[in-house]
Amino acid sequence: MVKHVIVWTLNDELSEQEKQEVKKSIKAGLEGLKGVIPGLIDITVQIDGLSSSNTDLMLDSSFEDEASLKGYAIHPAHVAVATGKVRPFTKIRSCFDYEV
Repeated sequence: MVKHVIVWTLNDELSEQEKQEVKKSIKAGLEGLKGVIPGLIDITVQIDGLSSSNTDLMLDSSFEDEASLKGYAIHPAHVAVATGKVRPFTKIRSCFDYEV
């Protein structure tokens, strides 16, 4: 199994209300991919971090194997969420993938 973890920092120009709306939209979009993408076992987006957090939201996902993760990256459903709901609103993306 492969874990795929991403943390994002949202764009500075977003108001706090806009940030909350964007986070909910990203969560709905990404979590909606479960059952759509082959090899995607689980996907969760955390949007309510503690005050000690220094990023705005986190993706925690699991895949059957590295090939499934690569397929997810180019799957049209994922690309649509990434280009429409994530990238326009984020300034920093950090990713860590590992095998379990």
